[in-house]
Amino acid sequence: MNRRLLTLLGILGSAGLLLGALYFQYVRGLLPCQLCYWQRYGHVGAMIFGVVALFVPNRILLGLGALAALSSSVIGIFHSGVERQWWDGLKSCSAPALEGLSPEEAMEAIMNAPMVPCDQIPWQMFGLSMANYNVFASAAIAGLFVLAIRAR
Repeated sequence: MNRRLLTLLGILGSAGLLLGALYFQYVRGLLPCQLCYWQRYGHVGAMIFGVVALFVPNRILLGLGALAALSSSVIGIFHSGVERQWWDGLKSCSAPALEGLSPEEAMEAIMNAPMVPCDQIPWQMFGLSMANYNVFASAAIAGLFVLAIRAR
């Protein structure tokens, strides 16, 4: 395959994942957590680098596109572990622990907690969450950008 086609496929892949996330958010009503948002940023970057690389052919831009997509995959791995309680999430994206708190402290913790905790799985298919699917899809998109770097 040629470089332009592979780059375009990478851009379309990132756009597809973002559109899917927006569909689940605005049509299905599944609000994203903080880690969900972070996974989106890599795809915005991959699309920007990819589009610029279409007009200014440059392997560095394609490499940055690959790294941007790969960053979404890495965050997805972390998010998957948080969802499955394999490790703790960030303090800002987990449900607050209320044991041992006074009623006033508990109310403050609840009011300052994020709207959607990262350690819950709001949707899954075949036992895999959206974060799980993002790990593989983002890695594949990064692979498309790497193939574009190697293509003539």
